[in-house]
This record gives sequence, C-alpha cells and structure tokens, in this order.
Amino acid sequence: MLSFKKKERSDRQKAAGHTLHVAAPVQGELIDLSNVADQVFSQKMMGEGFAVVPSSEHVVAPVSGKAVTVFPTGHAIGIRTAQGIDVLVHVGLDTVNLKGEGFKVLIHEGDEVQIGQPIVDFDQQVLRRHSLDATTMVIFTEGFRQKIKVNPKKVKAGDVLIEA
Repeated sequence: MLSFKKKERSDRQKAAGHTLHVAAPVQGELIDLSNVADQVFSQKMMGEGFAVVPSSEHVVAPVSGKAVTVFPTGHAIGIRTAQGIDVLVHVGLDTVNLKGEGFKVLIHEGDEVQIGQPIVDFDQQVLRRHSLDATTMVIFTEGFRQKIKVNPKKVKAGDVLIEA
C-alpha cells in the first residue's frame, strides 16, 4: 500500500470534485522511487511517484483520463486525469534507446483511457538482451502535491494504490 502526506488539494482537483484513483501499472514488486537506478526518477526530478519491478509484460493505465502523449517508441505514455493531474507511465530505464523494439502500444494519443485498461505490452527478453532495467514508473508530473511513501509489496496490474 502507498501512503502519502496529504496537503491541500490543488485548485484543479477541487474544481473537478472527483476522487483520484491510482493503480499499479503492472504486476510485480512495488518499490519507492528512491530505489530506482536512475537519478532522474530516484531524486524525483520529474515529480513524485512510485515504481514497480515487473513480473509481467502487460502495462495498464494507472489512472482514468486522456492519453495526451504517446511516445512513438512505446516506452512512455502521458495521461491527463479529469482533475487536471498529468501522469507519466515510463516503462524501463533507458528504453527510449530501443526505438520501439519490444514494445506494442495499445492506445493512441487523444484516446480516453480507463484505470486498468491495457495501454502497452513489452518484451522483457528484449530489455534483458540490451541489459536494460524493466522497472516501470508512475510519475505525477503536474498537479499532484502529496508526498508518497511506499510500503514495498507484491501488486497486480490495476490494484488501486492511491485514493486522493
């Protein structure tokens, strides 16, 4: 489970009046961002969030919203929630260098997605062959002000981890 220090909800969250639900993007081991082997994520330079060391190759939307960015390489997808919170799902470390090899994107930019909906599949063997880490991050890049504390545990894709 995740816990977070509750701060004032952002004006966008208040205006939307919706509860934000955030789910695990993939089955695996939930870990704190500070344990990710990339300083951009571990030092939260892109924003607050959490990570999952995957035991599956099927990634689902961690939130409901609109797919505002779908990288052509398939390694990253940005979703904007009804509350105006921007969420980045980033599959693996340095996976942009694969130029799409081993990734199959299941949605398009502009699509409305639902929490738990499949958004991308990836091939862990391809990542291993290139010595890349498959750790998958969920980063709140805009509009989320809470601090997240992760209690490591096994999760399934779609398990709700945060209600804010």
